[in-house]
Amino acid sequence: MTVIALNLNVHNDNSILTTSSASQFFSVTSDRLNTFFSQLVSTEFSKLWTVMAGMYTHEHDEWVLVSCTINAMVKNSTTKWPLRMMRIPLVRRVLLILVVFGVLWSFTFVNISLVFSQSQSRSSNEVKAEIVQLSEEYIKALAQENGDIVDGPYAGRFTAFDLKKTIAVLLESMLARINRLEIFVNNVTNGSLLSDNSTLLSPHLLMGAGLDGRRNAVLSAQDLLQGKSEKCELTEEDMEQYPHCGQKIEWMQKMWQSDPCYKGYGVDGSNCSIIMYLSEVEDFCPRQAWSGTHNKTLVDTRITYANVTVDLQGLMNLLVDPNDRQGYAWIRMRISRMWHRWSSAAKNLVSKYDLQGRQKQKILIHLGLLSKQSGWKFAEMQFKGGPLGELVQWSDLISTLYILGHELTVTSEVEQLIEILNHVPAAKTPCQSRKELPVNLIYTDIMGLIQFKKRLKAGYAKFSCLFRVVDSFGTEPAFNHHAFAKQNKILSSWGGQDLNPQQFYTMFPHSPDNSFMGFVVDRVLNDSETNLTPKENIALVYGKNDYMWQGKEQYLDVIHSMLEVHGTVYEESDNKLQNVPSYVINHGIMTGVDLHKLLQKTKIFVGLGFPYEGPAPLEAIANGAVFLNPKFNPPHSSKNHKFFKGKPTHREVTSQHPYAETFIGEPYVYTINPNNTDEVLQVLKNILKDNKFSSYLPNEYTEEGMLQRMNAYIQHQNFCSFQRGLTKWPLKEAVQFVFAEKGQSCKDACWSLNHICEPVYFPELNSKESFSNFTECKSVAHSSNIYYPAYDTNAGTCTTQDERLLFSCVGSMDTLQRLCPCRNYIPGQSALCIGCEI
Repeated sequence: MTVIALNLNVHNDNSILTTSSASQFFSVTSDRLNTFFSQLVSTEFSKLWTVMAGMYTHEHDEWVLVSCTINAMVKNSTTKWPLRMMRIPLVRRVLLILVVFGVLWSFTFVNISLVFSQSQSRSSNEVKAEIVQLSEEYIKALAQENGDIVDGPYAGRFTAFDLKKTIAVLLESMLARINRLEIFVNNVTNGSLLSDNSTLLSPHLLMGAGLDGRRNAVLSAQDLLQGKSEKCELTEEDMEQYPHCGQKIEWMQKMWQSDPCYKGYGVDGSNCSIIMYLSEVEDFCPRQAWSGTHNKTLVDTRITYANVTVDLQGLMNLLVDPNDRQGYAWIRMRISRMWHRWSSAAKNLVSKYDLQGRQKQKILIHLGLLSKQSGWKFAEMQFKGGPLGELVQWSDLISTLYILGHELTVTSEVEQLIEILNHVPAAKTPCQSRKELPVNLIYTDIMGLIQFKKRLKAGYAKFSCLFRVVDSFGTEPAFNHHAFAKQNKILSSWGGQDLNPQQFYTMFPHSPDNSFMGFVVDRVLNDSETNLTPKENIALVYGKNDYMWQGKEQYLDVIHSMLEVHGTVYEESDNKLQNVPSYVINHGIMTGVDLHKLLQKTKIFVGLGFPYEGPAPLEAIANGAVFLNPKFNPPHSSKNHKFFKGKPTHREVTSQHPYAETFIGEPYVYTINPNNTDEVLQVLKNILKDNKFSSYLPNEYTEEGMLQRMNAYIQHQNFCSFQRGLTKWPLKEAVQFVFAEKGQSCKDACWSLNHICEPVYFPELNSKESFSNFTECKSVAHSSNIYYPAYDTNAGTCTTQDERLLFSCVGSMDTLQRLCPCRNYIPGQSALCIGCEI
């Protein structure tokens, strides 16, 4: 008996069986079988074969022994082994079994191979990680290969340009293709490919081919590799169009090493790198100075559009109090009470004007006056007789921005502000790149502005053009310009902000230098209730604090002689009112509904001289009451009245409510001298004799008027553009240039023509050529002061303005005749010119 061992080796289940592995297996098996059959030549089978097949395993890439042991009892034979073997039935069966066994193994190997291939497929994240790793290794290798190469004709060693030569081609190709594909897909989706409706631009156009087909000054990455340098030249026209460019270049040459962020943007101290930075990042310089002119670019239409919304619950979800002070309580109450009117106004505006295609803005609203740090206690006093005029403005502003469809974030505490800024890594760096900022606009107040400055520090500049400051009394240019205010000793904590004066949003149109935001006059009752309420002989006094009544007894006695006098004075249980006459029927602090029901019965709404310019007189007039408006002689200002001390304005207030005096007037408003009892009595007799009490409300103080005005501001006001000659708003057709009388301000000169001073157009008047249309200049000078451009009637000198922040509608001097831009306006909507409705 002979024992024959066949050693067969295969892969284990941790490896993928390959074609070469299978071939090796079958080759080894064939050799072993040949040896086996050779031995059978000299032996005879004496017994049945016993075949045992083992399992195939693999360990450490070595074939592990699997034995196939065949014990055969072999008999001597003299015949040739193949023929004699084939005659034996048992051998034939064994061979058949081996053939079948081989076929089955073949199918098994193929199956295992397929299964292992599928199980070993990697996820996209794994593939991505491998690609990133290989890319990093590639960039490092390129950097090492080019480590000794100076980075270009104008770049220094170890600057942010050090890898330009190594990665310029790679990044240019990748980014150009990705950007091209993204814009192409979005433009196809939105239906427009080019700003001029031509065909999709080819790569050579993107690289700088001009309209005439010739290449302009744009350099490709390949150009840089060949040592070419960009042409960074500024023409006189460039400097005229970008008036801040030269100053910024000089500053950057001295200060580019003051913060690492400048190097991060590629500034290396050379003029070209500085101009590139100031044009590409901060927009203070023209791109034509280095990138050629007339470059066509694809229009990126990846824009989210704003849609008008009237979902009240969505707004309430934004006004969640950050603490237990309940700072938003009064605001929520006012918004909810007026929401039906807001919804109706929004529908009316949509029916009149096309509000489609407006870009959705990300807006941060920070109410600094409600913060604990302000110390003003607006939140604590909102239901205890505290000032509500500011809260009225904020309520209506929030409603307006929300209805217009913009994305709002509302904060009122410094902690909330810090949390937002912490998510902006570059917020505190001086580099003025706004692309990474999470907001497009910021609405705040003076206290909020101070809080921003304190937290942002060097990074404040990049945010400054985004601010819209809710400022009840306004800020004049002389007080806004920090250096000028300091030089003239008028600097206060309210002023010196160095913003564009139109970034200050006022409650009334005090000065054309600021933007008139306004508010909405509350009309609690429905029109049907208003018309049915009969008037009674009631005079309601406008003064909710006891001190406001001090020294007004004679004035009130005259009124009491003809009418029943009522008041809404806040009275604490332990403090008796000292200045309110005993005959006054005091209702205390009333809810909005109750107050308006009382106004519906009231014939005369009595002003006491304070508070200045509140919303209450307009509410009374809207409810059909006649307003007695106390006149001031001399006018109240920072020169003679404590209240205006420190306020950033020289404005002289001629009455308690100048807007009612100027824009409304009789028979709804009578401006009287409260100290002249005879005048007061005569006015009362005339009003009661006529017995005509009708309501009046200017459109600019309605919900629809405010929606229209604020939408126009958002669409057209852009204080982050530093280029002259752009399309301006208001429309130029609505503007005319006027030569004022001697000693007259532009505000007064324009108003005398039933126009409003428009400071946007001052730069167009600021030249010698403009004076030639009105007078002859003996000499020409320039200065930084609020009076210019102006003509000196004594010296015959024409003086232009050097500082754009000092262009002023209110500045005046006795010997000067000012050049003034004046625009028309829509009656009842003084902030908008005719043709500027939307």
